[in-house]
Amino acid sequence: MSMPQSYDVSLLDEERYRLLVEAITDYAIYMLDADGRVASWNPGAQRFKGYEAWEILGEHFSRFYTNEDRLARVPERALRTAATEGRFESEGWHVRKDGSRFWAHAIIDPIWDRSGELLGFAKVTRDLTERRQAEAELRRSEQKFQLLVQGVTDYALYMLDPEGHVSNWNIGAERIKGYTAGEIVGKHFSQFYTEEDRERGEPERSLETAKREGRFEREGLRQRKDGTRFWAHVILDAIRSEDGELLGFAKITRDITEKVQAQKALTQAREELFQAQKMEAIGQLTGGVAHDFNNLLMAILGSLEILKKRLPNDPALKPLLDNAIQGAERGAALTQRMLAFSRRQELNMQAVDVPALVNGMMDFVQRSLGADTRIETRFPGRLSSVVTDPVQLETALLNLVVNARDAMTTGGLITIAAEEHVASERPAKLKPGRYIRLSVADTGEGMDPETLARATTPFFTTKGVGKGTGLGLSMVQGLTEQSGGKLAIESWKGKGTTVSLYMPVADSSDCPQSSETSMPSPTETPKGAFTILAVDDDALVLMNTTLMLEDLGHTVLEAYSGTEALETLRKGDHRVDLVITDHSMPRMTGSELASAIRDEWPDLPVVLATGYAELPSGGDNRLPRLPKPFSQNQLQEIVASVLGGGAAPGGAD
Repeated sequence: MSMPQSYDVSLLDEERYRLLVEAITDYAIYMLDADGRVASWNPGAQRFKGYEAWEILGEHFSRFYTNEDRLARVPERALRTAATEGRFESEGWHVRKDGSRFWAHAIIDPIWDRSGELLGFAKVTRDLTERRQAEAELRRSEQKFQLLVQGVTDYALYMLDPEGHVSNWNIGAERIKGYTAGEIVGKHFSQFYTEEDRERGEPERSLETAKREGRFEREGLRQRKDGTRFWAHVILDAIRSEDGELLGFAKITRDITEKVQAQKALTQAREELFQAQKMEAIGQLTGGVAHDFNNLLMAILGSLEILKKRLPNDPALKPLLDNAIQGAERGAALTQRMLAFSRRQELNMQAVDVPALVNGMMDFVQRSLGADTRIETRFPGRLSSVVTDPVQLETALLNLVVNARDAMTTGGLITIAAEEHVASERPAKLKPGRYIRLSVADTGEGMDPETLARATTPFFTTKGVGKGTGLGLSMVQGLTEQSGGKLAIESWKGKGTTVSLYMPVADSSDCPQSSETSMPSPTETPKGAFTILAVDDDALVLMNTTLMLEDLGHTVLEAYSGTEALETLRKGDHRVDLVITDHSMPRMTGSELASAIRDEWPDLPVVLATGYAELPSGGDNRLPRLPKPFSQNQLQEIVASVLGGGAAPGGAD
């Protein structure tokens, strides 16, 4: 049998208990005799049962139960359970004096005298109606809210003593924080804060604010038992007695991680959408003007090359011509770089000598830097070549150097270095093999871990609006991975950044060592003159193409459109060996012309000349390509490569 227990409750604890009960729940505490008749009645019982003491004393307590429970003999079973097991506890509907029902939590404890005789029962009833209704309403509200924000919100509700030690702990707190009540009660609440916040004195500051102003509310990072962090909305209320004495604090913590992440994702999505729309507009603009701009450069370069051949070797004129040709070639390179920002280019994979490539662009790089920025190169005496696109690698290095320059607001040192690495070292999770590590290091401000994690994200930039596209590092990463390697970034706040490109070492069977090695040798170059049909809707370009071909000894037929070209071929006045056609022409593109030629003259080769980095939709990527603007050497090379395989003159007549 269970014997009664006594509790030594301090006045302070009684006051806390009274404040807590009046704030949250009402209790009815009364006594029953051994038969279940009411023997005492407290004001709390009178308040929510509805009976005055003189009305209920001596009456059987079963009148508080519903008819259904009385018929099921629930009151008798409750007393019997309490007497035999030492306690009875249940929740269910009870009835007030006016007949209204309320949801009650009831506890019945037996009371024994010293000889073990049953004297009666102590009964505590708690009205849970409002809580039950609130829980049902909360469940309905949470279901609606979950549909709206696609998340669940939990609450940690617990008390702190005046010094900030946890005095009680609810299930929500256990779920959010990860501690059980036995692990955390009595511990200081500052252990929920991050180490950085503890060093700044945030826990103490929050208690002082709540003590001074009555309430403290803030959002910030908090720490769970397992060390993981979550974003929390915290409310801290001071609890005082009637005479104003501070009894402690009520603390509510809400996990809003999903909400904060959703807001950040939305903000980031908006920023990326803006950048994407801006870059799409730039891409459309550059794609539209590239053809016309390259045609202008084509006319300039072609005329300058022919002029250089035909002018006397005058020392006063030659430098001027060379400068003009170099300027036009730089304009062509600039166009290709602009196109690289707006659309992905097909890589021209070659074996590239890294030191030679870097040294070849140093003059241009130096002019891109300020007077207070120095640049150094560090290469070993012997270094294997890498497999990549040399033009795209040059563009990537230029992007990295510009980023390094921008990171050093007061100047500093940029170091371009290269060394060989073996994949077994796994510096960047590489596949087995030999790699060259090409790095660009600066002594700038560096990046924090959060910025470093997003550094290669397309359209992410720290340079501010209008100062960066956010595509530089993502382009470098794309080039490196397309080349079969990996990109690695090391950065420390205040100590600079090192960006490393791990690219595979070139094998002799991978690709030609340079563009010159892929050209037909003099013995492979087709002998004799050919009849070539040149097609272009731009008169300047067509004139220069004709001049360069005729200067090479070929006979040239001209056509200003695809329709005119077909008419020329169908006339049969000349046996045509090769067709070189522009792609972007009105009414019939170069690809469409090639298709028509293939239908009628399947053995007649066609070369597509275009200023686009990638052919627009509908272009025939199977055709040999001659990139605009092209030089006479490139023109000679494409003729040699297409007709050098034994094609007989006179493909169409």
